Amino acid sequence: MRAMVLEKPCSGSGSLPEGRQRRPLQLRDVPKPKSGKGQLLVRIATCAVCRTDLHIVDGELPDPKLPLIPGHQIVGYVEEIGAGVQSKIENRKSKFEIGDRIGIPWLGWTDGECVFCRSNRENLCDRAKFTGYNIDGGYAEFTVADARFCFHLPDEYNDVDVAPLLCAGMLGYRSYGKTGDARRLGIYGFGNAAHLIAQVAIYQSRKVFAFTRPGDKAGQESARSLGAVWAGGSDEMPPEKLDAAIIFAPVGALVPLALRALAKGGIVVCGGIHMSDISSFPYADLWGERAICSVANLTRRDGEEFLEIAPRVPMRTKTQTFPLEDANIALEKFRSGQINATAVLVINPDL
Repeated sequence: MRAMVLEKPCSGSGSLPEGRQRRPLQLRDVPKPKSGKGQLLVRIATCAVCRTDLHIVDGELPDPKLPLIPGHQIVGYVEEIGAGVQSKIENRKSKFEIGDRIGIPWLGWTDGECVFCRSNRENLCDRAKFTGYNIDGGYAEFTVADARFCFHLPDEYNDVDVAPLLCAGMLGYRSYGKTGDARRLGIYGFGNAAHLIAQVAIYQSRKVFAFTRPGDKAGQESARSLGAVWAGGSDEMPPEKLDAAIIFAPVGALVPLALRALAKGGIVVCGGIHMSDISSFPYADLWGERAICSVANLTRRDGEEFLEIAPRVPMRTKTQTFPLEDANIALEKFRSGQINATAVLVINPDL
């Protein structure tokens, strides 16, 4: 089968592009995987490109499996069911049949035994494995996945439009959940995740304040068109204090700025897996029972809840498609900010 393979992440030290050498993904013919116990063999239709893919390729996340097939927003069709996978009759939530359309997300396996798994916090499992990082992912024609961590997908979406829901949507939804019942919500970094989660917040009658790169008038207008009550640069203060803020941009310097925009008792949620260092700030900006928290990965419950609410909103995704062999082009356009939608690799267009 064809796959785009990361043989080595970028090397050297210092900030890209100076001092580090990027190594593009390589188009390779690799053996078609076989389903093992508890696994599904999946023919991949599409795979959305995520910022985490960039962090892996650019060497910002440590110790990926090598060689690695990246990609963790996978939409595909079940070709083979391994031994031990429960049927539709046995278990309603783990039901799979040949031909079913499924989604494969970032969280690919947990041990089910540790203190985190046993306390409904499987996203924090120390032994967890992640699709497109520790496990080969979706930049390929086929993959295998643990059936317990796969999702049936809403019929309201086609194979391209549903792909961004599997990470930008699900992880964004977990970040959104950390804001509690905040009525005035700030979102910093108005990219793919923000575009989706703003729709949920507005559907739930919350006031959304959008923060983009300074001077990004197009991004600010896009936020207003979704229903944001205010949009401005990340260096600006909103017209009223926020009850909560989510930071999707991987920029640590935004944390002190968001803190200053909070009302007392508010929370700043850092919604990315990687972020640059947070600059120092005076304790007075945190005082008043303000809080900062990070979001790590997702749980299966997050995914199930999100896929139920998305069609009710109804949530709209913005996508731009690329063939599998153009994965490097898609990554570079994402890296350089030349794309204002989610890049989606179309791998088997005839499915």
